[in-house]
Amino acid sequence: MIVWTVANQKGGVGKTTTTVALAGLLAEQGKRVLCIDTDPHASLTYYFGIDSESLESGSFDVFCAGKAVTADLMRRSILPTQFKHLSVMPATMALATLDRKLGTQDGMGLVLKRGLAMVADDFDYVLIDVPPVLGVLMVNALACCQRVLIPVQTEFLALKGLERMMRTLTLIHKSRGENYSYTIIPTLYDKRTNASLQTYKKLIARYGRSVWNGMIPIDTKFRDASNEQLTPSAYAPKSRGVLAYQSLLTNLKQLEER
Repeated sequence: MIVWTVANQKGGVGKTTTTVALAGLLAEQGKRVLCIDTDPHASLTYYFGIDSESLESGSFDVFCAGKAVTADLMRRSILPTQFKHLSVMPATMALATLDRKLGTQDGMGLVLKRGLAMVADDFDYVLIDVPPVLGVLMVNALACCQRVLIPVQTEFLALKGLERMMRTLTLIHKSRGENYSYTIIPTLYDKRTNASLQTYKKLIARYGRSVWNGMIPIDTKFRDASNEQLTPSAYAPKSRGVLAYQSLLTNLKQLEER
């Protein structure tokens, strides 16, 4: 089971779109895919047409179980979607209270890692959508992944969010001794603007080979797909945005095979 965490400490950079787009493409390839929503805003949950406030269980219940998490609870917290091979563990607003209620409890940073180990035979890929805040949710998502995918909008302010994210990876590496593989993904690229091009050049100059050598363009098909609650590849398989994500997925698979 391969786990990718989609994270950045800035909102609006394409985390949920990246999660759904990659998950949809993997599911179409016959891979058993689980998307986990750990963001209290529950954008990923609503994307799949799930009412987050009417759930019997979800990611919040998994975190609340702490060290007592079980395979049964994990499976009860996972829902099918309308797409073959694609499941989701939904989120609720209650996740926003986790740090205050449970953040200091021993072992809270490894709950998701324990839970996923119990259902490892059920899925080929897991993609985790993470809120843009350093806390118990992000720590959990980082602790259980093989690679961190960092979408970065190609505009100046997004570089600041990336700097915070890189400091977070360094901080957790120092405290836990875990070294993270990561791929920086330029998103919302607008070839008509000089700002996008200059930001892309700065990404390459600062982070070199850690930056994927393509970019995800601005594509209105992404918004249209979310309105229809369809994965981008199901809604517009030949759109430029989907073709870009197909190229990204090929690159990520190659990295995992090394």
